[in-house]
Amino acid sequence: MKFSTDRLTIRPFQSEDLHDVFHIYKNEETCKYLLHDKWTDENMLKRFNEKVENRSLVKGTTLSLAVVNQTKVIGDLSVWYTDMRDTVEIGYSFSEEVSGKGYATEAVSSLVRMLFHEFQVHRIQANLDARNIASQKLCECIGMRKEAHFIQDFWNKNEWTDSLIYGMLLSDLK
Repeated sequence: MKFSTDRLTIRPFQSEDLHDVFHIYKNEETCKYLLHDKWTDENMLKRFNEKVENRSLVKGTTLSLAVVNQTKVIGDLSVWYTDMRDTVEIGYSFSEEVSGKGYATEAVSSLVRMLFHEFQVHRIQANLDARNIASQKLCECIGMRKEAHFIQDFWNKNEWTDSLIYGMLLSDLK
């Protein structure tokens, strides 16, 4: 699966993407609200190879896609089916250096359209740490609505955190 936007190419990860992806995930700030800690020299190859292997969207697996600007990977999109029929969850991470340039909105918006139109999903959702204001803004910008705010419902990185759930249907597309 490969598709493009005005400024981006979105495609499966390739072996030569390792260092660009490591650059994204070695950043403490980028990983602050993710479920995993920042990548290290010791675990980067294992974590990256998992992304390379995730090349299709089928039940029981995660699809991982590289977001490429010119020749550099600047972001990572993930999609997986939930237990609910025709429902997927999305995740995304972008290099801190491209923050505020609209790349994340462009990539995630394009992904959402593809999921509705090519995969005929019924519902797309995103679960996020309530402290992640940038992610909340991105969800709202692409037409997702905040459907739930759970108070201290998730134990992550040695603390209780609030969770937000955003969701959208095809009819919510802007």
